[in-house]
Amino acid sequence: MSTFGKHFRVHTHGESHCLSVGCIVDGCPPGLELSEADIQPQLTRRRPGQSALSTPRDEKDRVQIHSGTERGYTLGTPISLQVKNEDQRPHDYGDMNTIPRPSHADFTYQEKYGIRASSGGGRSSARETIARVAAGAIAEKVLLLAHGIEIVAFVSSVGSEHLFPRDEPHSTANPAFLKLISSITREQVDSFIPVRCPDKEASERMAESIAGFRDRKDSIGGSVTCVIRNCPVGLGEPVFDKMEAMLAHAMLSIPSTKGFEIGSGFGGSEIPGSIHNDPFALIPSESSLSNGDGATHTQPATKVRLTTRTNNSGGIQGGITNGAPIYFRVGFKPPATIGQAQQTVDFSGKDEILEAKGRHDPCVVPRAIPIVEAMAALVACPFL
Repeated sequence: MSTFGKHFRVHTHGESHCLSVGCIVDGCPPGLELSEADIQPQLTRRRPGQSALSTPRDEKDRVQIHSGTERGYTLGTPISLQVKNEDQRPHDYGDMNTIPRPSHADFTYQEKYGIRASSGGGRSSARETIARVAAGAIAEKVLLLAHGIEIVAFVSSVGSEHLFPRDEPHSTANPAFLKLISSITREQVDSFIPVRCPDKEASERMAESIAGFRDRKDSIGGSVTCVIRNCPVGLGEPVFDKMEAMLAHAMLSIPSTKGFEIGSGFGGSEIPGSIHNDPFALIPSESSLSNGDGATHTQPATKVRLTTRTNNSGGIQGGITNGAPIYFRVGFKPPATIGQAQQTVDFSGKDEILEAKGRHDPCVVPRAIPIVEAMAALVACPFL
Protein backbone atom coordinates (compact mmCIF):
# COMPACT_ATOMS: atom_id res chain seq x y z
CA MET A 1 0.00 0.00 0.00
CA SER A 2 1.06 3.60 -0.55
CA THR A 3 -0.82 5.01 2.47
CA PHE A 4 0.63 5.77 5.89
CA GLY A 5 -1.30 6.72 9.02
CA LYS A 6 -4.88 6.65 10.21
CA HIS A 7 -6.18 9.93 11.66
CA PHE A 8 -3.51 11.95 9.85
CA ARG A 9 -3.21 9.98 6.62
CA VAL A 10 -0.78 10.36 3.72
CA HIS A 11 -1.13 8.69 0.34
CA THR A 12 1.93 9.07 -1.91
CA HIS A 13 2.19 8.63 -5.67
CA GLY A 14 4.73 8.87 -8.48
CA GLU A 15 7.90 7.19 -9.74
CA SER A 16 11.48 8.32 -10.21
CA HIS A 17 11.18 9.21 -13.90
CA CYS A 18 7.47 9.95 -14.38
CA LEU A 19 6.13 13.48 -14.80
CA SER A 20 5.69 14.22 -11.09
CA VAL A 21 5.53 12.88 -7.57
CA GLY A 22 3.17 13.96 -4.83
CA CYS A 23 0.71 13.04 -2.12
CA ILE A 24 -2.73 13.52 -0.65
CA VAL A 25 -2.80 14.53 3.02
CA ASP A 26 -6.07 13.72 4.79
CA GLY A 27 -6.88 14.63 8.38
CA CYS A 28 -5.16 17.99 8.64
CA PRO A 29 -7.22 20.24 10.93
CA PRO A 30 -9.01 23.24 9.37
CA GLY A 31 -7.86 26.79 9.96
CA LEU A 32 -4.13 26.07 9.86
CA GLU A 33 -2.20 28.82 8.09
CA LEU A 34 -0.39 26.98 5.29
CA SER A 35 1.44 27.83 2.09
CA GLU A 36 4.22 26.39 -0.03
CA ALA A 37 6.67 28.43 2.05
CA ASP A 38 5.92 26.16 5.03
CA ILE A 39 6.82 23.04 3.03
CA GLN A 40 9.61 24.10 0.66
CA PRO A 41 12.47 24.41 3.19
CA GLN A 42 12.38 20.70 4.04
CA LEU A 43 12.14 19.71 0.38
CA THR A 44 15.13 21.92 -0.36
CA ARG A 45 17.11 20.13 2.34
CA ARG A 46 16.21 16.80 0.70
CA ARG A 47 16.71 17.77 -2.95
CA PRO A 48 19.50 16.24 -5.06
CA GLY A 49 22.55 18.11 -6.31
CA GLN A 50 23.32 19.83 -2.99
CA SER A 51 27.03 19.03 -3.15
CA ALA A 52 29.66 16.93 -4.90
CA LEU A 53 28.85 14.17 -2.40
CA SER A 54 25.29 13.68 -3.65
CA THR A 55 23.66 12.69 -6.92
CA PRO A 56 24.14 15.30 -9.68
CA ARG A 57 20.50 14.96 -10.76
CA ASP A 58 19.29 18.54 -11.14
CA GLU A 59 15.88 18.83 -9.53
CA LYS A 60 14.53 21.97 -7.85
CA ASP A 61 11.72 20.02 -6.15
CA ARG A 62 9.36 23.00 -6.04
CA VAL A 63 6.11 22.06 -4.30
CA GLN A 64 2.66 23.22 -5.33
CA ILE A 65 -0.49 22.99 -3.22
CA HIS A 66 -3.30 21.95 -5.56
CA SER A 67 -6.18 21.61 -3.10
CA GLY A 68 -7.22 21.72 0.53
CA THR A 69 -6.47 25.39 1.22
CA GLU A 70 -8.10 28.72 0.51
CA ARG A 71 -6.63 32.17 1.10
CA GLY A 72 -3.70 30.56 2.87
CA TYR A 73 -5.64 28.45 5.37
CA THR A 74 -6.48 24.73 5.42
CA LEU A 75 -10.10 23.76 4.88
CA GLY A 76 -10.01 20.43 6.68
CA THR A 77 -10.37 18.72 3.30
CA PRO A 78 -7.70 16.57 1.58
CA ILE A 79 -4.57 18.55 0.70
CA SER A 80 -2.98 17.70 -2.64
CA LEU A 81 0.76 18.38 -3.00
CA GLN A 82 2.64 18.06 -6.29
CA VAL A 83 6.33 18.23 -7.29
CA LYS A 84 7.41 17.96 -10.93
CA ASN A 85 10.24 15.69 -12.07
CA GLU A 86 12.18 18.10 -14.27
CA ASP A 87 15.35 16.10 -14.99
CA GLN A 88 14.19 12.60 -15.92
CA ARG A 89 16.60 10.42 -17.86
CA PRO A 90 14.96 7.01 -18.29
CA HIS A 91 17.39 6.14 -21.10
CA ASP A 92 20.18 5.84 -18.50
CA TYR A 93 18.66 2.56 -17.39
CA GLY A 94 18.60 0.62 -20.67
CA ASP A 95 20.93 -2.17 -19.52
CA MET A 96 18.91 -2.64 -16.36
CA ASN A 97 15.75 -3.63 -18.25
CA THR A 98 17.06 -7.18 -18.35
CA ILE A 99 19.60 -7.26 -15.50
CA PRO A 100 18.34 -6.90 -11.91
CA ARG A 101 20.68 -4.73 -9.89
CA PRO A 102 22.29 -6.60 -6.97
CA SER A 103 20.56 -5.75 -3.65
CA HIS A 104 18.03 -3.52 -5.41
CA ALA A 105 14.25 -3.98 -5.63
CA ASP A 106 14.34 -4.82 -9.38
CA PHE A 107 14.11 -8.59 -8.82
CA THR A 108 11.50 -8.60 -6.04
CA TYR A 109 9.21 -6.09 -7.79
CA GLN A 110 9.37 -8.10 -11.03
CA GLU A 111 8.64 -11.38 -9.23
CA LYS A 112 5.77 -9.95 -7.19
CA TYR A 113 4.00 -7.89 -9.86
CA GLY A 114 5.24 -9.32 -13.17
CA ILE A 115 6.14 -5.77 -14.23
CA ARG A 116 8.15 -2.87 -12.86
CA ALA A 117 9.28 0.66 -13.63
CA SER A 118 12.72 -0.22 -14.96
CA SER A 119 13.97 3.39 -15.07
CA GLY A 120 15.38 4.46 -11.73
CA GLY A 121 13.59 1.92 -9.57
CA GLY A 122 10.07 3.33 -9.77
CA ARG A 123 8.39 3.33 -6.37
CA SER A 124 11.53 1.95 -4.71
CA SER A 125 13.40 5.10 -5.70
CA ALA A 126 14.13 7.74 -3.07
CA ARG A 127 12.18 10.20 -5.27
CA GLU A 128 9.11 8.74 -3.55
CA THR A 129 10.27 10.30 -0.28
CA ILE A 130 9.58 13.78 -1.63
CA ALA A 131 5.92 13.20 -0.81
CA ARG A 132 6.75 12.04 2.72
CA VAL A 133 8.83 15.16 3.37
CA ALA A 134 6.11 17.46 2.02
CA ALA A 135 3.42 15.82 4.14
CA GLY A 136 5.74 15.72 7.14
CA ALA A 137 6.29 19.48 6.93
CA ILE A 138 2.55 19.98 7.46
CA ALA A 139 2.53 17.56 10.39
CA GLU A 140 5.51 19.37 11.90
CA LYS A 141 3.68 22.68 11.82
CA VAL A 142 0.70 21.14 13.62
CA LEU A 143 3.03 19.65 16.27
CA LEU A 144 4.91 22.91 16.78
CA LEU A 145 1.78 25.04 17.18
CA ALA A 146 0.01 22.53 19.42
CA HIS A 147 2.80 21.64 21.84
CA GLY A 148 6.03 23.32 20.74
CA ILE A 149 7.30 19.92 19.60
CA GLU A 150 10.68 20.07 17.83
CA ILE A 151 12.18 17.33 15.67
CA VAL A 152 15.85 17.44 14.70
CA ALA A 153 17.93 14.77 12.98
CA PHE A 154 21.63 14.62 12.16
CA VAL A 155 24.18 12.21 10.69
CA SER A 156 25.81 10.17 13.45
CA SER A 157 27.97 7.85 11.34
CA VAL A 158 29.23 7.15 7.83
CA GLY A 159 30.77 3.74 7.39
CA SER A 160 33.20 3.25 10.27
CA GLU A 161 33.41 6.99 11.00
CA HIS A 162 31.28 7.93 14.02
CA LEU A 163 30.29 11.22 15.60
CA PHE A 164 31.07 9.80 19.04
CA PRO A 165 33.56 7.01 19.83
CA ARG A 166 31.98 3.58 20.09
CA ASP A 167 33.71 2.72 23.37
CA GLU A 168 30.55 3.20 25.46
CA PRO A 169 27.92 0.41 25.49
CA HIS A 170 25.16 2.90 24.71
CA SER A 171 24.86 6.58 23.86
CA THR A 172 23.10 7.57 27.09
CA ALA A 173 26.37 6.99 28.94
CA ASN A 174 27.93 9.86 26.98
CA PRO A 175 27.30 13.35 28.45
CA ALA A 176 28.30 15.01 25.17
CA PHE A 177 25.58 13.08 23.34
CA LEU A 178 22.95 14.02 25.92
CA LYS A 179 23.93 17.68 25.73
CA LEU A 180 23.77 17.58 21.93
CA ILE A 181 20.26 16.15 21.69
CA SER A 182 18.97 18.60 24.29
CA SER A 183 19.84 21.67 22.24
CA ILE A 184 20.78 20.83 18.62
CA THR A 185 18.85 22.79 15.97
CA ARG A 186 18.33 22.27 12.26
CA GLU A 187 20.26 25.44 11.53
CA GLN A 188 23.24 24.03 13.39
CA VAL A 189 22.96 20.71 11.55
CA ASP A 190 22.80 22.46 8.16
CA SER A 191 25.88 24.50 8.97
CA PHE A 192 27.81 21.24 8.55
CA ILE A 193 26.79 20.64 4.93
CA PRO A 194 27.59 18.54 2.94
CA VAL A 195 27.42 15.74 5.54
CA ARG A 196 25.15 17.26 8.24
CA CYS A 197 27.14 15.77 11.09
CA PRO A 198 27.27 18.46 13.84
CA ASP A 199 30.98 18.26 14.56
CA LYS A 200 33.67 19.78 12.34
CA GLU A 201 36.29 17.07 12.72
CA ALA A 202 33.87 14.15 12.43
CA SER A 203 32.11 15.80 9.49
CA GLU A 204 35.40 16.20 7.62
CA ARG A 205 36.28 12.55 8.20
CA MET A 206 32.89 11.46 6.93
CA ALA A 207 33.08 13.71 3.86
CA GLU A 208 36.48 12.28 3.00
CA SER A 209 35.14 8.76 3.36
CA ILE A 210 32.13 9.41 1.10
CA ALA A 211 34.34 11.08 -1.52
CA GLY A 212 36.65 8.08 -1.54
CA PHE A 213 33.84 5.62 -2.19
CA ARG A 214 32.37 7.93 -4.85
CA ASP A 215 35.70 8.13 -6.66
CA ARG A 216 35.95 4.33 -6.64
CA LYS A 217 32.43 4.10 -8.10
CA ASP A 218 31.32 2.50 -4.88
CA SER A 219 28.94 3.46 -2.06
CA ILE A 220 28.82 3.45 1.73
CA GLY A 221 26.12 3.38 4.42
CA GLY A 222 25.67 5.30 7.64
CA SER A 223 23.26 6.20 10.41
CA VAL A 224 20.98 9.09 11.34
CA THR A 225 20.08 10.06 14.91
CA CYS A 226 16.83 11.92 15.57
CA VAL A 227 15.43 13.62 18.67
CA ILE A 228 11.84 14.69 19.36
CA ARG A 229 11.67 17.34 22.10
CA ASN A 230 8.74 18.78 24.10
CA CYS A 231 6.58 15.74 23.43
CA PRO A 232 3.76 15.57 26.01
CA VAL A 233 3.18 12.61 28.28
CA GLY A 234 0.67 10.04 27.04
CA LEU A 235 1.24 9.61 23.30
CA GLY A 236 1.20 6.04 22.03
CA GLU A 237 -0.83 2.94 22.81
CA PRO A 238 0.01 0.10 25.23
CA VAL A 239 0.11 -2.88 22.86
CA PHE A 240 0.47 -2.94 19.07
CA ASP A 241 0.60 0.81 18.43
CA LYS A 242 3.35 1.58 20.93
CA MET A 243 5.09 4.83 20.07
CA GLU A 244 8.43 3.09 19.48
CA ALA A 245 6.72 0.44 17.35
CA MET A 246 5.15 3.10 15.15
CA LEU A 247 8.46 4.95 14.87
CA ALA A 248 10.22 1.72 13.89
CA HIS A 249 7.53 1.04 11.27
CA ALA A 250 7.92 4.53 9.85
CA MET A 251 11.71 4.56 9.79
CA LEU A 252 12.10 1.09 8.29
CA SER A 253 9.69 2.07 5.50
CA ILE A 254 12.28 4.61 4.26
CA PRO A 255 14.32 3.27 1.32
CA SER A 256 17.71 1.75 2.23
CA THR A 257 17.01 1.46 5.97
CA LYS A 258 18.24 -1.71 7.68
CA GLY A 259 18.20 -0.97 11.39
CA PHE A 260 16.41 0.94 14.15
CA GLU A 261 17.17 1.43 17.83
CA ILE A 262 15.62 3.72 20.41
CA GLY A 263 16.98 4.98 23.71
CA SER A 264 19.83 2.78 24.90
CA GLY A 265 19.05 0.46 21.98
CA PHE A 266 21.04 -2.72 21.53
CA GLY A 267 23.72 -1.38 23.89
CA GLY A 268 21.14 -1.38 26.67
CA SER A 269 20.93 -5.16 26.44
CA GLU A 270 24.52 -5.40 27.69
CA ILE A 271 24.04 -3.65 31.06
CA PRO A 272 22.15 -4.62 34.24
CA GLY A 273 18.79 -3.18 35.21
CA SER A 274 20.33 -1.43 38.21
CA ILE A 275 22.22 0.78 35.76
CA HIS A 276 19.65 0.90 32.96
CA ASN A 277 16.61 1.87 35.06
CA ASP A 278 15.55 5.54 34.92
CA PRO A 279 14.78 6.75 38.50
CA PHE A 280 11.99 9.31 38.88
CA ALA A 281 12.34 12.80 40.29
CA LEU A 282 10.08 15.78 40.94
CA ILE A 283 10.93 18.97 39.03
CA PRO A 284 9.26 22.33 38.27
CA SER A 285 7.07 22.09 35.20
CA GLU A 286 7.61 24.36 32.20
CA SER A 287 5.56 24.50 29.02
CA SER A 288 7.06 25.35 25.65
CA LEU A 289 4.56 26.65 23.11
CA SER A 290 4.77 28.49 19.83
CA ASN A 291 2.86 31.70 19.18
CA GLY A 292 3.15 31.19 15.43
CA ASP A 293 6.39 33.12 14.91
CA GLY A 294 8.39 29.93 14.37
CA ALA A 295 10.05 30.08 17.79
CA THR A 296 9.17 28.31 21.01
CA HIS A 297 8.51 30.24 24.20
CA THR A 298 8.92 28.76 27.67
CA GLN A 299 6.19 29.68 30.13
CA PRO A 300 6.95 30.27 33.85
CA ALA A 301 6.75 27.21 36.11
CA THR A 302 3.29 26.84 37.74
CA LYS A 303 3.46 23.28 39.11
CA VAL A 304 5.78 20.35 39.59
CA ARG A 305 5.80 17.08 37.70
CA LEU A 306 7.51 13.74 37.67
CA THR A 307 10.34 13.15 35.25
CA THR A 308 13.30 10.78 35.07
CA ARG A 309 16.85 11.54 36.16
CA THR A 310 18.24 9.54 33.25
CA ASN A 311 16.72 8.69 29.88
CA ASN A 312 17.82 5.21 28.86
CA SER A 313 14.20 4.57 27.88
CA GLY A 314 14.45 7.16 25.11
CA GLY A 315 11.36 9.06 26.26
CA ILE A 316 9.00 6.09 26.00
CA GLN A 317 7.90 3.60 28.66
CA GLY A 318 5.34 0.87 28.06
CA GLY A 319 4.85 2.21 24.54
CA ILE A 320 3.69 5.60 25.86
CA THR A 321 5.67 8.85 25.93
CA ASN A 322 6.85 9.99 29.38
CA GLY A 323 7.64 13.62 28.53
CA ALA A 324 11.41 13.17 28.18
CA PRO A 325 13.12 13.69 24.80
CA ILE A 326 12.54 10.81 22.40
CA TYR A 327 15.69 9.84 20.58
CA PHE A 328 16.48 7.03 18.16
CA ARG A 329 18.95 5.97 15.49
CA VAL A 330 18.28 4.64 11.99
CA GLY A 331 20.78 2.60 9.99
CA PHE A 332 21.04 3.00 6.20
CA LYS A 333 22.76 0.49 3.93
CA PRO A 334 25.08 1.51 1.08
CA PRO A 335 23.14 2.52 -2.05
CA ALA A 336 22.72 -0.55 -4.27
CA THR A 337 23.31 1.15 -7.62
CA ILE A 338 27.07 1.56 -8.13
CA GLY A 339 29.27 2.13 -11.16
CA GLN A 340 31.73 -0.65 -10.35
CA ALA A 341 31.62 -3.71 -12.57
CA GLN A 342 29.68 -6.48 -10.80
CA GLN A 343 29.48 -10.12 -11.83
CA THR A 344 25.82 -11.11 -11.81
CA VAL A 345 23.15 -12.68 -14.07
CA ASP A 346 20.21 -11.35 -16.06
CA PHE A 347 16.59 -12.36 -15.50
CA SER A 348 17.09 -15.48 -17.63
CA GLY A 349 20.10 -16.58 -15.59
CA LYS A 350 22.75 -15.66 -18.19
CA ASP A 351 26.07 -14.43 -16.79
CA GLU A 352 26.48 -10.67 -17.13
CA ILE A 353 28.77 -7.85 -16.03
CA LEU A 354 26.75 -4.90 -14.76
CA GLU A 355 28.24 -1.42 -14.60
CA ALA A 356 25.23 0.61 -13.55
CA LYS A 357 24.64 4.02 -15.08
CA GLY A 358 22.42 6.82 -13.87
CA ARG A 359 22.91 9.42 -11.16
CA HIS A 360 23.02 8.12 -7.62
CA ASP A 361 24.21 9.15 -4.17
CA PRO A 362 27.39 7.45 -2.94
CA CYS A 363 25.88 7.76 0.56
CA VAL A 364 22.25 8.57 1.35
CA VAL A 365 22.44 9.76 4.96
CA PRO A 366 23.17 13.49 4.36
CA ARG A 367 19.93 13.82 2.36
CA ALA A 368 17.99 11.40 4.58
CA ILE A 369 17.86 13.92 7.45
CA PRO A 370 14.55 15.63 6.47
CA ILE A 371 13.04 12.25 5.53
CA VAL A 372 13.65 10.89 9.03
CA GLU A 373 12.28 14.11 10.55
CA ALA A 374 9.19 13.92 8.33
CA MET A 375 8.38 10.33 9.23
CA ALA A 376 8.81 11.12 12.93
CA ALA A 377 6.29 13.95 12.56
CA LEU A 378 3.83 11.73 10.68
CA VAL A 379 3.99 9.23 13.56
CA ALA A 380 3.55 11.76 16.36
CA CYS A 381 0.84 13.96 14.81
CA PRO A 382 -2.07 11.44 14.84
CA PHE A 383 -1.54 10.74 18.56
CA LEU A 384 -2.31 14.35 19.59
